[in-house]
Amino acid sequence: MSEHTEQVALINWCKIMECSHPQLGLIFSIPDGGNRHIVTARKLRAEGVKSGVPDLFLPIPRNGKHGLFIEMKFGKNKASENQQKWLMSLDAENYQTSVCYGFDEGRETIIKYLGLETE
Repeated sequence: MSEHTEQVALINWCKIMECSHPQLGLIFSIPDGGNRHIVTARKLRAEGVKSGVPDLFLPIPRNGKHGLFIEMKFGKNKASENQQKWLMSLDAENYQTSVCYGFDEGRETIIKYLGLETE
């Protein structure tokens, strides 16, 4: 298990649930982390990739919020200072933000945010 496998599981759950909840098809990953070749990293920075941006975004407004940003974590990992700044800034702009430790927390966060009825 890793942050990667937990996030993949969450995305796969969204794909499965999309049949009954089509809005889940709008969730997407923001590829801002990882080790890359220096040339690729420079290209991505030039294109606007920024360090600390949350891992996932669900662009569905609910309960007065513009959308849901999720920062995925696993084990004892914690949000970095830069990630915390992003989360606070997004929250100040009226987005729902959450740090989720694994698939279960991510799923429950999405269910609660969207007010889904699930089996």
